[in-house]
Amino acid sequence: MDLRKLISNQTDVSLVLSKSLLLTEAKESNLVFSPLSIHVVLSVMAAGSKGPTLDQLLSFLKTKSNGDLNSFASEIISLVFADGSQSGGLRLCFANGVWVDKSLPMKPYFKEIVDDVHKATSMQVDFQTKAVEVVNAVNSWAEKQTSGLIKEVLPPESVDSTTKLIFANALYFKGAWNEKFDASKTKNYDFYLMDGNSVHVPFMISKKNQLVRAYGGFKVLRLPYKQGEDKRRFSMYFFLPDAKDGLPAFVEKVGSEPGFLDHYLPCNAVKVGEFRIPRFKISFGFEASKVLKDLGLVLPFSVGLTEMVDSPQGHNLHVSSIFHKAFIEVNEEGSEAAAASAFVVTTRSKPFRTKPIDFVADHPFMYLIREDMTGVVLFIGYVLNPLLAA
Repeated sequence: MDLRKLISNQTDVSLVLSKSLLLTEAKESNLVFSPLSIHVVLSVMAAGSKGPTLDQLLSFLKTKSNGDLNSFASEIISLVFADGSQSGGLRLCFANGVWVDKSLPMKPYFKEIVDDVHKATSMQVDFQTKAVEVVNAVNSWAEKQTSGLIKEVLPPESVDSTTKLIFANALYFKGAWNEKFDASKTKNYDFYLMDGNSVHVPFMISKKNQLVRAYGGFKVLRLPYKQGEDKRRFSMYFFLPDAKDGLPAFVEKVGSEPGFLDHYLPCNAVKVGEFRIPRFKISFGFEASKVLKDLGLVLPFSVGLTEMVDSPQGHNLHVSSIFHKAFIEVNEEGSEAAAASAFVVTTRSKPFRTKPIDFVADHPFMYLIREDMTGVVLFIGYVLNPLLAA
């Protein structure tokens, strides 16, 4: 297994998904989601599949086998997601849970993947008579794992007596900037919207050297987070198109160019001229199955997931929904972000520049949070209007 290649492939899938989300789910709203959280639930679906359904999942995830997916999950959990808050680093929480109907024992192989690879907490429940209680339990679990930021990953009507299994993933991240912004210098400026109008929003300002690089048509900023005692390096990246209405074209480029992040990340601090980025807070949720179907992943939503449970009913199991919710806040101190995903299984019914660079994020831009040692992307999003909190 080539971990670097698996991470690169996962990032490419993430950027394709983010492009689709901008076009379908977030045309007029800010966006945040965790591609890693969605990758986890799709990996678990793959572990419960075989035949054409498995082949389609592996193709979508750009992976050759379940073994590679399992190795990827194990490595990432151990390398990236240890909590570093006790040693001066980031606070991290990454958790998985599975709720399975008490009438359906999980197949040994699937249970081994869920328990040993994904470190999931397994619970037997009664979907037949207590579906509402199960929804409440899953939502309470997600809220606890994300420090209260994700309160309802499953909508009220998402589970009923035909539900047989729920798998959920939760991710929480809180980090302080390596160089915090001086809040007393934050000032209001115009932020230009896609429709040509503008809004007055608070911008964080700094005169210090920054990790910025300019390319043809866009600029990239890296803001490192305070590091703990281990080797991990987390950063937030801002991708700012030159044109005030240039985000759609930029996102098209990003989603169509494999290995994009390998070529366009700054690594040298330079003098900056004008430098300001807006504070923002975003909460976003969507039902992912429609987006995934539009991208060609259709079989898990119609064909039996035969490898999950030891029962004849296994041939009638399919994924009815994938729900995802995420939150992010960026301010002078740093960033706080969280995400949760759940799938519900039912029976079928350019050269480096040395002169000062301006980086003024006063129009729609893309951002992501990444662990730089491994290259794993935890969150991706867009800011279309910093005043929109949800």
